[in-house]
Amino acid sequence: MAALMAAVFAFQLNASMLSPALTTMEHELGTTSSQIGLTQTVFFTSCAVFSLFLPRLGDLAGRKKVLLGMLALTALGCVISALAPNVAVLMVGRVIQGVAGPVVPMTLIMLHAAVTEEARYTRLMSILTAVNGGIGGVDALLGGWLAGTFGFRSVFWFMVAVAVLAIVLVFCFAEESHAAQTPRMDWAGVIFLCVAFLSAYLAINEVEKLADANWLMVLVEILVAAVFFVVFWQTEGRSRAPMVTTTYLKQRRTWGLLLTTLTTMIAVFAIMNGIVPALAQDGNIGAGMKASVVSFATLTPYALVGLVFGPVAGILASRFGYRMVLRTGQLVSILGLAFGVYVCFRPSIWGLVVLSVVLGVSYAGTVNIMLNGLGVVLSPADNTGYLPGLNAGAFNLGSGLSYAVLYAFMNSFSGSGDGRGGYVAAMVGGAVLMAIALLCSLLIPGEEEKK
Repeated sequence: MAALMAAVFAFQLNASMLSPALTTMEHELGTTSSQIGLTQTVFFTSCAVFSLFLPRLGDLAGRKKVLLGMLALTALGCVISALAPNVAVLMVGRVIQGVAGPVVPMTLIMLHAAVTEEARYTRLMSILTAVNGGIGGVDALLGGWLAGTFGFRSVFWFMVAVAVLAIVLVFCFAEESHAAQTPRMDWAGVIFLCVAFLSAYLAINEVEKLADANWLMVLVEILVAAVFFVVFWQTEGRSRAPMVTTTYLKQRRTWGLLLTTLTTMIAVFAIMNGIVPALAQDGNIGAGMKASVVSFATLTPYALVGLVFGPVAGILASRFGYRMVLRTGQLVSILGLAFGVYVCFRPSIWGLVVLSVVLGVSYAGTVNIMLNGLGVVLSPADNTGYLPGLNAGAFNLGSGLSYAVLYAFMNSFSGSGDGRGGYVAAMVGGAVLMAIALLCSLLIPGEEEKK
């Protein structure tokens, strides 16, 4: 657990520690905020693409071996970013750091192989996954302090130190494991799937620009994604050792879980990472908080409560099952978003804190953990990596779509100058989408069914 937790820490720092340091990076590199923002985009895009196939490669080549390689490349990427003289080199470093994207599903698969008692595995799994929602907000606060005191490069050097510590712990204490069958890696399937996914992901990034989007480019990227997915499907149907058989792709354990993850992420991600902070800072109809303190009322309570409640959700899942706890978390999230509508009409610091705490418990501390856990326990013994990998892709796609969909709601109802109506529309849209996600969760089979 110490080794696997260190690996999760190493990934999470890469994902969240830079957020408060972006302005410092812009000034020290003499560039623009859009260019710095692009370095974040390429990191998360890289995470999404590597998540699709590295868990499966771990099944075949050895999970400990692949995890060590991922951590070593992550450390290398951090070194390149720390030494970057300009944004172009920084982007190269961030792309390499994206290899860490599937660390969480990889550690969960390794834990599942090492812990055969399901109830105990569920409790330990929840501890690992809770960190994925942010290390109680401390990571962002530490990143801001390091950047402000020593410059942004110190943040990357801190990441290097944590990655090296994780490498040592994983090498010394983690156990090697493989899938029940270990044929050759289906690299043709990997390439076609990655191209399809990357095209869809780029289309979503373009759609997020809304009025400024290049819709012709969006159409082309969607067509490319569709064509390469069809090619991927045909390739997997003919391959003797496919990355994932079309039989598995047709089963409810695959598309039921992926639909649930996708709709859940669309419903809540942009709410907590964009709309709630915007409402908190809105001086006209919001709480009018300063940008320097808004995280203390929104993101910090959300991450901290999610981190604390995660193990509790694991204990509940070991008693009542993943699906029951997942649906309870989704239902509470719907109630939380309904409370968000009230906060839009009566904005206050305490209202924002309560909203953040409720969604921290229901989504970050419950739903997120159950969705990650289901990706592992529903996987077949001969291909334990495909479902966690595809599920990670659904998390990333949903995150991007969340901004496109919820901000479209927001802008549609605030175009006439009614800013409050835009915030309300986003909350209502999130609640409706979470209700759809709840219905999608009914399609997920039980562990005893797996069909």
